[in-house]
Order: sequence, then structure tokens, then C-alpha cells
Amino acid sequence: MHEDDDVVVLDKPAGLLSAPGRGVGKQDCLVARAQSRWPDALLVHRLDQATSGLLLLARGPEVHRTLSTCFAAREVRKRYEAVVDGWVRGMPGREDEGEITLPLMADWPRRPRQKVDEQGKPSMTRWQVLTRQGDAGTGVACATRLALFPVTGRSHQLRVHLQAIGHPILGDALYADAASLARSPRLLLHACELSLAHPRTGALTMWQSPAPF
Repeated sequence: MHEDDDVVVLDKPAGLLSAPGRGVGKQDCLVARAQSRWPDALLVHRLDQATSGLLLLARGPEVHRTLSTCFAAREVRKRYEAVVDGWVRGMPGREDEGEITLPLMADWPRRPRQKVDEQGKPSMTRWQVLTRQGDAGTGVACATRLALFPVTGRSHQLRVHLQAIGHPILGDALYADAASLARSPRLLLHACELSLAHPRTGALTMWQSPAPF
């Protein structure tokens, strides 16, 4: 999708690991495929296996350190799109936008699941309604397409936050109820935008990928 002397940006398909997993059958992944073409490519961040969309790779350890610092300092703007169960509404006067600030931690007995817990790490997701679908009166086939802006980057953050407020992402095999899971053959979550200061030039750089659903 994009390559230069410092970074590679790829559009990961749903179902492909970002990095190698444990076991012989989990070695095929985006970073391994990238390194077959760019041997110096290093993964800067990850997407869940079930999530599609933009992944940024650094060309070499120096650029990797620079970009890792940008991510840690929350200097990278990430935008996702998701389709969730039900009609999402915010507070009166701000019905089409809001934020979720529930702390998250690992659900160790049910790994790799995460959970909301007051002892967890502070986590924040901002959301904005793009469209609403279905009949709110009957609840039949109700869904909301959301733009999601994770301020923090916790594992499974978007998936857990949306499930916690009663609007699981359609097709989510880990967090959706049976009815919401059955409404899509894949997780309807896509990383559609990345923007940051380019590590060499400092210029604000943006990459975009439209949601495939």
C-alpha cells in the first residue's frame, strides 16, 4: 500500500496474524510476509487477528525506536470503523458522539480475553455515529456504524469497551452474544486511518483504507 526508505504501511486482511503465534501452524503472519520483501521491516504495533486494516512497519531499528516512542506518547492518530449491535446513543445533546473510559485488564482464566475491572489500566475510546440501520421501534436488525478513536491502546480495547456498553461488534467470536455473532461471518472492525509525523521529514502523513464491509 505504501513504502519508502523508512516505513511500510500494509492493509492486513481479517484472519491473518500480525506477528507469529505459538505453534507450528501460527507462523504465517503479516510481518513474516512483509520481511520476505523488506528484510529490515519491524512491526511497530499490532491488530487482532480478526481485525482488518492498516499496519505500520518500520524500516530498521532506529526508525522502529522513533515510531515506538510516538505510539507510546500517543502522537499517532488512529481511526477505526465498526458495525455494532443496536442503536448507539450518547448523552442528550450529544447523541451521535461520546467516549468510553472503562479500565481494562487481562481475564487470565479465559485468555486471550480482556475484561473491564476497576483494578485495570485506564483506557479511553472516543466514538462517533456514522449511520444507524434497522427499526428502532422493533429492534429488528438494528445496528450502528461507528468511527472509533482509541486514545489508549489496550489489548482488545475497542471490542471490550463496546461489549461493555451493550453494543458488541457484529461477528465478534470473543465478546459478542450468539445473536450478534451470527449476524456477520467476520468481525466488523477495520483500522481505516493512521496519521503521524513522518519519522524522517516530520511532515504530517496520513494513510487511509476504506472499510471492506
